[in-house]
Amino acid sequence: MYLSDTDIRKAVKKGEIVIKPFDEARLQPASYDVLLGNKFMTHNTQSTVAIDPVRKIFPEVKEIIVPDDSTFILHPGVSILGTSVDFFGSDKFLIHLSGKSSLARIGLIVHNTAGLINPGHFLNITFELCNLNSLPIILRPNMRIGQILFSELSSAPEKDYKTTGRYHGRDWQHFVDPKEEEIKRKVRRVLKKVK
Repeated sequence: MYLSDTDIRKAVKKGEIVIKPFDEARLQPASYDVLLGNKFMTHNTQSTVAIDPVRKIFPEVKEIIVPDDSTFILHPGVSILGTSVDFFGSDKFLIHLSGKSSLARIGLIVHNTAGLINPGHFLNITFELCNLNSLPIILRPNMRIGQILFSELSSAPEKDYKTTGRYHGRDWQHFVDPKEEEIKRKVRRVLKKVK
């Protein structure tokens, strides 16, 4: 069962849902609109012939920070990461990220597969942004980019993100330059030999 606007508001007041900053104007009948932040992670496609996840071959990446009054142009067929302005989470509810229909109609995808936030996970969510249109899409920091929905669980989970520590605060860090990660591995191997 999904929470209505009334129940979302009550849960925020009781501290069962954390949304910072909470803006009543962004509360929808059964969801809450989230805003796009100003950090983006892009691939350098010129440096890699192909991606091979099994062999850990990924393109180089770079972080781009866009001023609040500026724009980011998302070209057709390009997939990047972005972050939310909003910090949110809940120990009690499962949170679902969904796109805005107005943006979906112009071909903007806000998440490819990672649309669930488990209980105990508090974060500025990482968006998986992709332009399926044949024209570039202009992204602006602080624009309404998606919506989050809250659903009740049939019972309290045995494990949550607080107790397992899985992925806690690691969304953005996983999208790292593989060359940087390889350098770190080499340094660890050298230090191990020295000891």
